[in-house]
Formats: sequence, structure tokens, C-alpha cells
Amino acid sequence: MNRLRLFVLFAATLAVQLAFAADVIAPNANLKADGLPPIPAALAAKLDLYAEFKPASVVDWHPEKRELIVARRAGNVTQLHLVAAPGSELKQLTTFPDPVRFGTFLAKKPDALVFSRDSNGNEQRQIYRLDSPTATPVLLTDERRKNDIQNFTHARDRLLIATTDVDATGKRDAPNTDLALLDPLEPAKARKVTTLPGTGWGDFSFSFDDKRVAFIEYKSVNETYVWVMDLATSERKRVFPTDGAAAAGPIATFNVNFARDGKGLFLSTDRDGEFQKLAYFDLGSGKLEYFGEGGDWDVESAVLSPDGRTLAVITNEAGIGVLRLYDADTRRALPKPPLPVGTVGGAVWHQNSRDLAVTVASAQSPSDVYAIDTRTNRVERWTETKVSGLDAASFRSAEPISWKSFDGRTINGFLTRPPARFSGRRPVIVMIHGGPEAQARPGFLGRWNYFLDELGVAIIQPNARGSTGYGKTFVALDNGMKREDSVKDIGALFDWIRTQPDLDADRVATEGGSYGGYMVLAVATNFPDRITGTVDIVGVANFVSFLESTESYRRDLRRVEYGDERDPAMRAFLARISPTNNAQKIKAPLFVVAGLNDPRVRYTEAEQIVAAVRKNGVPVWYLLADNEGHGFARKVNADFLFYAMAVFFQERLLRGH
Repeated sequence: MNRLRLFVLFAATLAVQLAFAADVIAPNANLKADGLPPIPAALAAKLDLYAEFKPASVVDWHPEKRELIVARRAGNVTQLHLVAAPGSELKQLTTFPDPVRFGTFLAKKPDALVFSRDSNGNEQRQIYRLDSPTATPVLLTDERRKNDIQNFTHARDRLLIATTDVDATGKRDAPNTDLALLDPLEPAKARKVTTLPGTGWGDFSFSFDDKRVAFIEYKSVNETYVWVMDLATSERKRVFPTDGAAAAGPIATFNVNFARDGKGLFLSTDRDGEFQKLAYFDLGSGKLEYFGEGGDWDVESAVLSPDGRTLAVITNEAGIGVLRLYDADTRRALPKPPLPVGTVGGAVWHQNSRDLAVTVASAQSPSDVYAIDTRTNRVERWTETKVSGLDAASFRSAEPISWKSFDGRTINGFLTRPPARFSGRRPVIVMIHGGPEAQARPGFLGRWNYFLDELGVAIIQPNARGSTGYGKTFVALDNGMKREDSVKDIGALFDWIRTQPDLDADRVATEGGSYGGYMVLAVATNFPDRITGTVDIVGVANFVSFLESTESYRRDLRRVEYGDERDPAMRAFLARISPTNNAQKIKAPLFVVAGLNDPRVRYTEAEQIVAAVRKNGVPVWYLLADNEGHGFARKVNADFLFYAMAVFFQERLLRGH
């Protein structure tokens, strides 16, 4: 009898446990969730509607056919797909556990795909050749190094690759960059071209005879130099800016393209103003000639057609990417293609120099791929991303806002208000971008639409000083010992929120990733009474330990932005402003997210701030993924993070309302 009772009690207990388990979502085996509450399964089911978007982005054209390679999520991660015609069904080309975002077919073997990928977010990219969908990929590079595809020769027979050493300890001095020409069909015959000092090299462009290459030396977002190298002798010469011009102050130049005749370069530069302007630089005379429509905006991309006759230019106009076309010979503007409303990005030319593919996204539409026939200006939509179960047309658009900061400077950003059916003052999530050399821009908000549409939470995306898009003076305003001025810009935003009749300044939470993670932690220490919660994703918590442990190929470039921790005065300043050393000031609950394999911001940054804040008795949630790097690339991980953030923000913004 006692045994029977014991069995019945055990069965009842097991039934309750199973029922409870069915009512919550457990983290998968790759996630360490420390301090997080149970995630209700019913909430997750509702959230899943906002997590099924599959935006498509253009990657490359087939070298012979009028077919496109696009990147789109397949299952858990982004993979490459082939689109044979506008609107046709996508055919998956790659199937790997790690994301694949770049690939191209070979001219000599058009069915062979060359692609690159890393492992578990470690950014140690390798290059592979896939001869058929069922074949085993052929490794083309040294897996002990980081390898990046820079460009194809105009003959399309060689890839220029840049390789550098990696250092998991983060203690080695900055490595150099080796350049090599690689035939993907005969990788053993790769020819080393040269070794460049440091790692700040990119934007490589071949001359049309493939005898020279032009490229950028990157010192900082405000200081770059243009070089030209003879590929036969490896002799290189810095051509722009001239020594005299550089002496007047730092100059940034990007988007280098060799002109068809080899006598000059198309580029963008801020030499004579605040913004990146389109120009032609004569290599013989050293003369710089500006052309194109101008305004207070940056040229962010310029791509010359394979025949050298048409220049596709994307400008950043108040945060919107706008496509413009120019005749490369006359430098006159061509008719603007009638693309749908949205931000344009990723212009890619077909080898026929007629078809141009771009990616377009808007607040109401995840990104899709369009192609322009540049002779007729006809636009065709190649992919159409469905938003199942939701009315994407009702998604809210962002509006520009501005406010005055502590020094009278105007700071800009974007506000997305919830639907009008939500009455009264609305809580706010302030989302701070990373970089800091980046810009919050209006576009498709994806999962964040849940907070707007279901919870009635407003979203503000500020562009504090240090952001791009507002001129070269603005982007330098947070450098070195001016770092906390950008944090004060967020304090001024809180003051602005209080003046808005439809926003609730007493219910404000912050979220940020990478450098944005530092920003939200700094806000939590500088304005502890102004926020109700903080979400820090792969953020910098201690500038000294960050600079000492970030991957060696990045360290010197980051020192230019943040300051050199080897200098005693700068080290003391960085230590003083670091959130870990001010953790005792944090009052609001904290949610910290990290990737175990992150080479940029080591997961130890997260563990430092978690331990420091918990000492004060402040609630801290900690989520660590052992198969991710600088952000969550796997949908299953991103979904769980989304569930947890929804619970966190509902607790911090809606409790008692």
C-alpha cells in the first residue's frame, strides 16, 4: 500500500514537472542562462511571429547568366541562395552550421562557388571552393590565419586576399597584412604580392589591365591615405592626400576605383569640407575634381561598372541610402532609377555592365533585392520577403528628432512611436548603436516591432557625438578624453523625453551592443536614477582590459579611437570612466549578453560587469552563448535572447501599468 502511494505521489509530481516544463522555454545546450527567470511558452509563441522575417541581400551576379546570388536565412543561420530570375524560387547553395554571407561563381568554372565563413563567430575567416552542391568544400587558405577576400582581378582569374595572424590571447603586437593573388582552381600556386605594415588596409581596386592596385590605408574614420602599387614589382606609392594637404589636418578618403584608362581614380573624400564628396583624382597632375549632386551628406559607396563607363553611387541622405548613377566619362548624372521607397545598399554590377543589383529595405519591408537595367532604367524585383501572420504595412516609421546637449550642440536621432491606440505617456526604450563610427538609421526594425505594436513602447535611436553621417567634426567629438561627452548627450535626451507629452520619462530603459554596450553601462553609472533597466550586449565594460585583450589585428585601430592604454595618463582616464570601476553607482536591474568566441570584446568583459554589479545586490541576468561571437548569428540563440528581453522590458517598463 505504501509503495502504491509512493508511486502515485511520484507520478503526480512528475506530471506537474512535465506540465511546468511544457509551459516554459528552456535555453538550448549552447546557452548559459544565469539569473534569468522562466520564459513562458505562451509568450514565446506570440513573439515568434516577430522572429520569422527572412530579409534577402544581394551578394553577386553569376559571371555568365543573368542570375543572382543572395544571402538569406535558411533554418538557423544565413546561407547563400541562387535566384535564377525575378521572383523565382530561391535555390540554396550552401548548407553549413555557420553563417555564409559572401560567395561568388568563378569565370573559368561558372558552377564552382567560392565563399568564406568563420567558425562559431570567431571571425577567423577561411576561403573555400565548392565544386557542386554535394561536394566537400575545398579549403583554399591557411586555417591558422584570418583570410579576407578583397577583390577579383578584372580578368576574373585571380582573387586578391589579405591574410593576417590571429592571437587568441590578445597580447601580441599588431600583426602585418600579407597580400596574395590566389587562383581558386589552383590554390597551391598562390603568389604573395607584398607584406603591408599593420592591419588597416582595404578598399582594393585593380586597374583595368590588372597591373596595378589602388587601396586605402586606414588610420581612423577621420584619417585615411590612398596608395597605388605595381603588382609586378610590389613597389607602392602614397598618392593622396599630398603631404601638404595632410599637414592641414586629417583627411578621410574612401571608395577608390581605377578609371578605365588608368590615369586617375574615382573616390570620395572630405578634403575640402565636412562630408564625403564624389571626386576624380588625376594621378599625373594630382588634381582633384569634384562632381555630382552635392549636399550635407556622405557618399558611402561608389562602384564602377566592369566596362568602366558607369558609376553607381549610394549617398547617405539624412540616414536614407539613395542610389545615383553617373556617366564615368562625362561625370554627368544619369536618370535616377525608380526604386521603391526605402534605404538602398550593396550595389553589385553584372559583368555585362548593364544590370545593377541593390538591396532595398524600409520600415514596412525587410530587405529585398532589386535589379536595374541601367540602359532603360527599368527596375525589377528579384526577391519578395513575406511577413506571415502580421500586417507589415502597419509597422511604424521612424521620425527624425533633435535636442540640445550640455554644450548647446544639436544631437539628432530617430523616434518610432507606437500606434495611436496606446493612450497616455508611453514608456521608452533607448537603443544606442555600436561603432562608435556608425549611425542609427531608419529602416526595418524586425523583432523590435513587438515592443511597439504589442506593448506600446516607443523606441528612440540616438546618434550621439561620435556618430557618422553628421560631418567629420562631429564624428571626432568623442575621441580620447572626450569619451564621456557622448554619454552626456544621452542625459540631455532624457531631459528632452520629459518635455514630450506622449513619452514617460519615468519609464525609460536602454539597450546597446558593442560600443553601444559601453554606452548603456556608462549611462547606468552616470544617470542611475533616470533609467529602469539596462540591456548590454557584447559591450565594453573596462576600456583597459578591452584594449589589452581585443584581437591583436584590431588593437591599434581601436587605440586611435579610445586612447592608448599604454600611456599612463590615458590609462588612468580610461580606468576612471570604465563601468566596472563605477559599478557601485548602478541601481537599475541589468541584463548582460556575451558570445564565448568574440574576438572583439571578450566575454570576460561581460563577466567583469556581472560580478561587479552583483556585489551591490542589484539583480543581474547573464546570457552566454558558447557558439557565438560578436553578437548572436544563430536564430535559435537570437530567439531566446528576444524572449528574455521581452520579459526584461515588460518587467522594467510595464509593471504596475
